[in-house]
Amino acid sequence: MPTYISLINWTDQGIRTFGESLNRAEVAKQAAQRLGGTLTETYWTVGAYDIVAVSEFPDDESGTAFLLQLGALGNVRTTTLRAFDSDEMARVLDKLG
Repeated sequence: MPTYISLINWTDQGIRTFGESLNRAEVAKQAAQRLGGTLTETYWTVGAYDIVAVSEFPDDESGTAFLLQLGALGNVRTTTLRAFDSDEMARVLDKLG
């Protein structure tokens, strides 16, 4: 399944209710599962981003639907990267030569 790394920042609404962050992470896990995906890791971080999450979805459409659902709640804004493991990267490189 494709892997996605999301760099997440709280919105003004999200930071005001940061105490609900663990519950919101659980709700996000459930939302991912409903779309056929898995929220595999969630890290609360210090620095440019408040949270980093790793997820897997069967396709880009499902992953995008998840991010839209998450953003619509108003607590976070996301920047998401499609990640490639070594096997996937090998297949990419095979296409070049």
